[in-house]
Amino acid sequence: MSEQRNTELGDFLRSRRAALSPADTGVPTHGSPRRVPGLRREEVAQLAGVSVNYYTRIEQGESHQMSDSVMEAIANALRLDESERLHLLRLAWPAQVARREVGTERVRDSVLALAESNTEQAVIIVGRRTDLLGGNRLGFALLGLSPEQRPNMAKMTFLEPAMRDLLVGWEREARNVASYLRMASSDQPDDLLLAALIGELSIKSADFARIWATHPVGECLHAIREFEHPLVGQLTLNEESLRLPDDPGQRIIFSGAAPGSPSAERLRLLDSLIS
Repeated sequence: MSEQRNTELGDFLRSRRAALSPADTGVPTHGSPRRVPGLRREEVAQLAGVSVNYYTRIEQGESHQMSDSVMEAIANALRLDESERLHLLRLAWPAQVARREVGTERVRDSVLALAESNTEQAVIIVGRRTDLLGGNRLGFALLGLSPEQRPNMAKMTFLEPAMRDLLVGWEREARNVASYLRMASSDQPDDLLLAALIGELSIKSADFARIWATHPVGECLHAIREFEHPLVGQLTLNEESLRLPDDPGQRIIFSGAAPGSPSAERLRLLDSLIS
C-alpha cells in the first residue's frame, strides 16, 4: 500500500469520527470537557470492539491484516452508509480493486444514438472523469452548451460562474460532484488524468478544496434537480443516471419533467428555441 493511500485511509476515518458526537452513538462523556470534535479514537475502538492500539494503527494506514469482521465493526461504529463502506474497503484493501484501462474514453455509437433519439428528456453521457461525452439537443441546451462542446462537468461546476446561477442549490450539487470524484479516485487510484483533475480543482477552486477536505463519498444516481435557466426560467426535473456495464465509469443521465407540469412546458419551449 502506498504512502498516499495510507494517508487517505487515515484522513477518511478521522473525518468520519469527527462528524459524530458522543450523543449520536451513545458514548458516555461523564461531563468531561472535550478537546477534539466528534469521537475520540478510544471511543471508536470501544464501539468497534477492538483495542485502541489496533484502531490507531488502522488510522495510520496499517490495514493489511484487517479482517472482514473488523472492517464491518468499524463501519458500524462510524455509521458509514453503503457508499462510504465501499470507499473504506477500497482504501483498506487496494490490491483487491480491479484495474481498468485509464486512457482516453470513447462512447459507443449505439449509446449516442439512444441519447439522441430521446426527444422528451434532456440526455447527456458522462465519463468516469466527468467528461461530457455526448447527449441530445436538450441535454446540451439545458447546460447552456452547443452540441459540439465537450467540457469536463466537474470543472464547469466549480470554475464556471454561470453554473452557480443555473444550478439551484449549487452547494449541494457541488458536493455531489466532489463525492463522485472521491469514489472514482478510490476505484481507480492509478488514473493519472483523474488525479490531475482533482489537483487542478484543488488549486483553482477554494470551494472544491473546502468540500474535498471533508472527504465526501457517494454517487447520486437519481435526484430531483432544479435549474434557473436563462432562456426558459425555473425547471424542476427528475434525474435518473444509468451506468453502462460494458464501459465502467460511464453514465447516461436522463432529466425529464413530470407530465403536464410547468417544467414540462418549459422543457418543450427550450426544445423549440433550439430547433
